Amino acid sequence: MTIFYKLKWCFRDWILSGALFLFPYIDFLFSTVFHWQATIMGPSDSPYQGGVFFLTIHFPTDYPFKPPKVAFTTRIYHPNINSNGSICLDILRSQWSPALTISKVLLSICSLLCDPNPDDPLVPEIAQIYKTDNSRYTKMAKDWTHKYAM
Repeated sequence: MTIFYKLKWCFRDWILSGALFLFPYIDFLFSTVFHWQATIMGPSDSPYQGGVFFLTIHFPTDYPFKPPKVAFTTRIYHPNINSNGSICLDILRSQWSPALTISKVLLSICSLLCDPNPDDPLVPEIAQIYKTDNSRYTKMAKDWTHKYAM
């Protein structure tokens, strides 16, 4: 199955699942379906509550055998997400499986927002604050959410 048809099926499955937090767009500069944009809402049980976060998804030509590159375009204060929007999440690296869907990837990212992993940070300074002064971390995350995602 070519990548085009795989992405077409991925998009069809997304529509059938009712996952309203993802919408693809075509990058007209490159006229390709390999670039998508996703939107996730800040989980209600997190300091990101009420925020609207945008992400880009870039599919490699050998998808689904290689993971997509997913990055936040909305700034976010999180130990596992750096200032470039890169995300430290095992399923986007060593634990990738062709059986994973984009919906599952986005759900895992939402879960990461609720439950950061300070032991595998992209931003050690934020991880340290999360571990030692959680109320300060929560305040900073809420402040950034209000500033950049609302």
